[in-house]
Amino acid sequence: MGSVGESQIIQCKNNNMDSVGESGDDVQVQPRNYWRCSKQDFFPEESFQNWGAYRFALSQIGPRFKDRLLRRSNDAEEIGELRKQSENDMKRCLTWWDLTWFGFGAVVGAGIFVLTGQEAHEHAGPAIVLSYVASGVSAMLSVFCYTEFAIEVPVAGGSFAYLRIELGDFAAFITAANILLESVVGIAAVARAWTSYFTTLLNRQRNSLRIHTNLAEGYNLLDPIAVTVLAIAAAIGMISTKKTSYINWIASAINTTIILFVIIAGFAHADTSNLKPFLPYGAKGIFQSAAVVYFAYGGFDNVATMAEETKNPSRDIPLGLLGSMSIITVIYCLMALSLAMMQNYTDIDLDAPYSVAFQNVGMEWAKYLVALGALKGMTTVLLVGSLGEARYTTHIARAHMIPPWFALVHPKTGTPINATLLITISSACIAFFSSLDVLAGLLSVSTLFVFMMIAVALLVRRYYVTEVTPRIHLLKLVIFLLIIIASSMATSAFWGLNPEGWLGYTITIPLWFVGTAGIAMFLPQQRTPKVWGVPLVPWLPSLSIATNIFLMGSLGSQSFVRFGICTIVMLIYYVFFGLHATYDMAHQQEKS
Repeated sequence: MGSVGESQIIQCKNNNMDSVGESGDDVQVQPRNYWRCSKQDFFPEESFQNWGAYRFALSQIGPRFKDRLLRRSNDAEEIGELRKQSENDMKRCLTWWDLTWFGFGAVVGAGIFVLTGQEAHEHAGPAIVLSYVASGVSAMLSVFCYTEFAIEVPVAGGSFAYLRIELGDFAAFITAANILLESVVGIAAVARAWTSYFTTLLNRQRNSLRIHTNLAEGYNLLDPIAVTVLAIAAAIGMISTKKTSYINWIASAINTTIILFVIIAGFAHADTSNLKPFLPYGAKGIFQSAAVVYFAYGGFDNVATMAEETKNPSRDIPLGLLGSMSIITVIYCLMALSLAMMQNYTDIDLDAPYSVAFQNVGMEWAKYLVALGALKGMTTVLLVGSLGEARYTTHIARAHMIPPWFALVHPKTGTPINATLLITISSACIAFFSSLDVLAGLLSVSTLFVFMMIAVALLVRRYYVTEVTPRIHLLKLVIFLLIIIASSMATSAFWGLNPEGWLGYTITIPLWFVGTAGIAMFLPQQRTPKVWGVPLVPWLPSLSIATNIFLMGSLGSQSFVRFGICTIVMLIYYVFFGLHATYDMAHQQEKS
């Protein structure tokens, strides 16, 4: 076996010599075939070599958990060492122009075209436009935080990498699990919405293309079309990142033209009487809807995961992220207002609100144009989603949170094919069974939680540097952060219990102010951004924490039940696999 293995290695080295030269010293290309599948590819860690080693690992759960809880990564490890796990580099081929359109393509989709109608009809009424303003402000605060991190740590891992550096390995795992949940559920939700608009385009009944079964409500309409669309989008993403960018640009340009038509034609057929009553469900309805339509802003974090493939991250990422999200926020508010003025909120269709609204004002032909635009938008969401979420998964696998086989990058395409397959197959299984309303609430909790954690991580990055910051300053930072988080949770709780009351806010809001002012007044910043940083630190990140927690509290209890069940499953996985895999990986790196 030794001579055969040596000859194979020598042959592989000769075959890969050119790619090693091109990659340079950043990522060492391992002389192994990409298409491989063995136990060592999935479980190479010492703890999983045999049952004896695994039993010993389980006996060390306590010490290992303490190690993972306290250990933090660093910029160099995320940018350099972990990338070697992929064996091949992703190709640097994207510019700010690509990222801007990727941002537009990733965000504008099922949220604005579908959730707008649902939330206006059931929770917000015409005030749905204020729901988009509230969630848009919160989203922009998160965009600021993501932009600073993406410039400083330009890797495919996005928020997972940022949290490993600032909050440690365990916090990164909880976030990674939610990222994967967000990825799988989000893509599945868009695929289900794609089918709904496709039926409208064909002028058929809303569920006529789905298979009716006797399963439980919400899971009884099987959707084979959603599975097919997911497979096509994933195939395009696996072939080439740059070619996907071209397709996304063309589709997004068409979608933008149709969106402009929707806004102009909508206002042309506006009836201001449809805005009365403006607040049929009260202020609580605005924020309850804001928490759900936040899903419409989700996806911009996919742009941050493409930093590893961006030619000039420090210039291109701020232009791409901030530029696209600013335009999208304005577009969303205008589209929501046009829908509210075209049709009374009680008559808005839940599945295809814009198409039916145009039909009701005498522009029946326009519903086909709107349906086509919605399909274009959702198609780009699936395209960019298959890119971004696969890159998240790749970096999570690099850290051995999931088997490292999913970290491999194909040497010819420069894309993470294995990770793309994982996300696509998982999303397809969920999209086949689950309805959009079941998916949206769960997705919003996960998304808001991740964005809140990123804002916390940014404050830690600015005010704490390992072995530099005095211990007393670290203690103060922890106390102030706990005050900010606790006061934000209390504000959200008071709102949920008594939306009309005000007494509780006289305590919680000043406490939030004290926590934020304490960081500003008593703690010096330990790190200055190299190129671009979030302005008004600590106020804007602290406000991001508060708004994300507040929107989380505005969601229904069912969303948190599902979120809690998923979190318990994640923790069980961590105790029996993730903890030991990451522990072995980290200590192997230290030895080497």
